[in-house]
Amino acid sequence: MKKQTHLHLGWPEVEYFFNAAVLLQLCIPVLSVHACTSVFAPAVGNNTCKASIWDPRYGGLCRRHAARTDTAVECLCVCCKCFIFGDAQVALLSASHPHHKTSVLKMDEASLSVINEIEDDMMLYVLSDHCFQCLPQLLGIIPARPASGTPATVGFVVDTQHALTLQLNSTSAHLEPCKVHFHFGEQGNYSLWVKNLNEPSLVSCSMITDSEPINSYLPILFAFLVFAFLAALSAIWNTVKRLDVVTNLLLCLGSTVETERLINSELGTPNRLVDASMESIIPATTGRRLRSLDTFRGLSLVIMVFVNYGGGRYWFFRHESWNGLTVADLVFPWFVFIMGTSVGLSLSSSLRRGVKRTHLLWRIFWRSLQLFLIGVIIINPNYCNGPLSWDSLRIPGVLQRLGFTYLVVAVLDLGVVRDRLNNLSSETCWYSVHDVCLYWPAWVFVIALETVWLCWTFLLPVPGCPTGYLGPGGIGDFGQYQNCTGGAAGYIDRWLLRDNHIYQTPSSRAVYQTMMPFDPEGVLGTINSILMAFLGLQAGKVLQHYRDQHRQIITRFLIWGFILGIISAVLTKCSRNDGFIPVNKNLWSLSYVTTLSCFAFVALVFFYYLVDVKKWWSGAPFFYPGMNSILVYVGHEVFEEYFPFRWKMANSQSHAEHLAQNLVATSIWVIIAYLLYRRKIFWKI
Repeated sequence: MKKQTHLHLGWPEVEYFFNAAVLLQLCIPVLSVHACTSVFAPAVGNNTCKASIWDPRYGGLCRRHAARTDTAVECLCVCCKCFIFGDAQVALLSASHPHHKTSVLKMDEASLSVINEIEDDMMLYVLSDHCFQCLPQLLGIIPARPASGTPATVGFVVDTQHALTLQLNSTSAHLEPCKVHFHFGEQGNYSLWVKNLNEPSLVSCSMITDSEPINSYLPILFAFLVFAFLAALSAIWNTVKRLDVVTNLLLCLGSTVETERLINSELGTPNRLVDASMESIIPATTGRRLRSLDTFRGLSLVIMVFVNYGGGRYWFFRHESWNGLTVADLVFPWFVFIMGTSVGLSLSSSLRRGVKRTHLLWRIFWRSLQLFLIGVIIINPNYCNGPLSWDSLRIPGVLQRLGFTYLVVAVLDLGVVRDRLNNLSSETCWYSVHDVCLYWPAWVFVIALETVWLCWTFLLPVPGCPTGYLGPGGIGDFGQYQNCTGGAAGYIDRWLLRDNHIYQTPSSRAVYQTMMPFDPEGVLGTINSILMAFLGLQAGKVLQHYRDQHRQIITRFLIWGFILGIISAVLTKCSRNDGFIPVNKNLWSLSYVTTLSCFAFVALVFFYYLVDVKKWWSGAPFFYPGMNSILVYVGHEVFEEYFPFRWKMANSQSHAEHLAQNLVATSIWVIIAYLLYRRKIFWKI
């Protein structure tokens, strides 16, 4: 919601600026006949609007007073709800200037002029296709035509991110409403003509494009071509440097030292498969670090940095408002998944080197604590202005959840992992699933933990909310459960951490107009992040038990992906909103974890095959940030507002400029990671 809303109320030369926060104090923004508690009646010169007239036909909102003064200035008595809306803002225009633009359009906005040629006042309601089970929201009122042949015109600014359904209702009961479903283009100008048909009770609505919108996706195409060109140059260089002449020249200039042996992953020792001489079950080969894991982690991290910096201000590079997935919703779970894989390889390697379990346990606790403390510091940026204030300190966060998830999964694996893999006959009836059965106590624990999540989510009574509610609250579910955002997950966070210590502006606020704080990294969702990391841990077990058996590893990864995909299909009914448990990043729902784990196993097959099996790709450039992930993540959070990661743009309402800035900032962190790699500088905790 913008801090200030600019309205033109139809009086020549007169403009009013309303502070949104003040207006919200005047009205209760709900959809019922008791919604508005007061009205704003502007005064023009010596003429003041008369008392407003209440009429339930206006959806419980303040209606326009139709009286005119002797100076022909029309009085308007409006409620704040008419003007503050997540998908559009209203601007009333003088009928004498039907094509006058109220203001310069911003990103993801279009201009709409509604031209009324009938003798009734019309109310315009809008409903976004992205808003599930929402009531249409009153966008504004279009007055009746003042005279025959002179239509009344009202201008609006509408959202272009998603398709909208526009509905025009007459203030009189004898006219049928008309609906128009339309996806507006950015910076376009449109006219909606409202006319009577042959029958007086029928209304015709026609949408006309006055000026064509811009193509806001061209910058993405251009950026793709630029990076594709750079990738082609890199491939050509890799081919050229294999030539004997070039190789000899490079050897003369200096040699490189193997750096992988000095590197630890961000949450443990390297993603390295131990020397085969220690394992009788595995054929003897040299130990090596799995570059595919670092590449996958690095890709997730690069996308995370890009979307955190703004993602060019495109909606699909932002987190989904509630149910569903966008690009931004993919990366954090993948990061958690790879963390689990690294934990499995790390602890097994340490135990085989003779490190005591008590020492490993202490390291696990210490690393978890460091992650938690670093996370609290970087998500509360007031640390630059002095001591942190407990009154508004946000406690949950990305690194905090990583720290706690790592603690649980690492301790769990430490309790069941074996010092060395024993020989197991292939004739054993459960040999084909021995990588699961050998760790059955951990599976029992995780299943019990997931049962706790299901019981708390669907059986915990939440005051004022239906049991098992998974919705966004606000205007969702037809406005019945406004303060129930997140159901049990939100209630537990608000009860345990209090409102001031959780995220205040969740992604559901833009579309569903939720007013309750809700934290996507809250307490209840942490259970499912543990499940996500545990599935990653299982991927690590596959790599351990079938090392260098590439066909077995790829087959098992695909089987895991298939099983998790089937579970997701059942839970969601292959739909966005109609399933038993929809895919939801804010809640970290069970279907969200199974879906993203399915994607992770398939992606890991892709990276493993290209990077570690065929060696067609070195993993660059994603490999480098994957080797220094904690440094890159913390650095991009701390220096986000500083040059060269951010600068003043010539046009802040341009997707192209935002995209260029965010891509440059992300690329700089990749370059920094590469330079640190070359200098063997790695931050481990």
